[in-house]
Amino acid sequence: MDILAEATRLRGEGHQVISMAVGQPAHPAPAVARTAAARALEAGRLGYTDALGLKSLRQAIAARYKREHGIDLDPNRVAVTTGSSAAFNLAFLQLFNPGDLVVITRPGYPAYRNILAALGLKVVEIAVGPETGHALTPAALEAAEREQGARVAGVLIASPANPTGAVHTRDAIAALDAWCADRGVAFISDEIYHGLTWSGEETTALAVSDTAVVINSFSKYFCMTGWRIGWMVLPADLVRPVECLAQSLYISPPELSQIAAEAALDGTEEMDAVRDGYRQNRSLLADRLPALGLPFAAPMDGAFYAWVDASGHTNDSMAFARQMLADIHVATTPGRDFDPIDGGRYLRLSYAGSHEEMTTGLARMEDWLGKR
Repeated sequence: MDILAEATRLRGEGHQVISMAVGQPAHPAPAVARTAAARALEAGRLGYTDALGLKSLRQAIAARYKREHGIDLDPNRVAVTTGSSAAFNLAFLQLFNPGDLVVITRPGYPAYRNILAALGLKVVEIAVGPETGHALTPAALEAAEREQGARVAGVLIASPANPTGAVHTRDAIAALDAWCADRGVAFISDEIYHGLTWSGEETTALAVSDTAVVINSFSKYFCMTGWRIGWMVLPADLVRPVECLAQSLYISPPELSQIAAEAALDGTEEMDAVRDGYRQNRSLLADRLPALGLPFAAPMDGAFYAWVDASGHTNDSMAFARQMLADIHVATTPGRDFDPIDGGRYLRLSYAGSHEEMTTGLARMEDWLGKR
């Protein structure tokens, strides 16, 4: 966040900053979503909805699972949330008690660790790498239990993952779900980058499980970060408890964003064109970054991030990123937040921006690194 704040300050001073630091799509929400929102604003009446969201939106989300994955999902199991962040809060509060052990991957999205710790939960980070396809395994979970001397209460995966872009295979997800189900362990699958898988399988945990909690969002594929609208799919027995909790914490998701989100589900042709732009950016980074001495530390199989090994240039990626931003106004994300142990060696670069921005940023980096 310090890098982002400095990038914002530099922009405010009139500098042309190229941001490869944040997972913010350059494209706006789908045109159909913006049109629907404009009509709702013109009508003028916006208010509370059911705590679990508009019935029509929940039905539309369930229909998407049928189209994309062939899954017949009961819309009553869908809870619309104020972004995926609210979904994580609801899941963690409902599923765990203070002191419980919850497993996440390292590297991984830092908000998981921070929210879990804030709720009094014990976070167990398991390092993942190429030997397991950058995925968690039941063997790793059992090893963690032995090391901790306590049973795991929850397992959280992301596929595709931030920051690595790694994708869990269907078999890997099924193995984790079976391990969790056998032990009464909560299994949470973060699927907010679905729709942005470049290689491998894009499998929702719903394809192998009726007990997993699945979390998704309109932020990434649908380019709706600022609308703060997401959803979760719950086992039937958790729907009512989560509804009561959501009523107390959030009352309801914002109606305007729900209206736009429902319309966005009909905007996939536009979003697929945006995705093609990410694919072009991905190819550019795949070609250029290794030549700059920034080899990939994980495959770019999904999402819109490159997780690179910067140890050929630095073992302090925070200082490296600060200097690069100061010298050439290119913002990248240091690895420390994603991996508090080994993150000093790594950088995350987002390719969610325009192709022109990616080309310009890489040209600046090439010149800068050549002078170091």
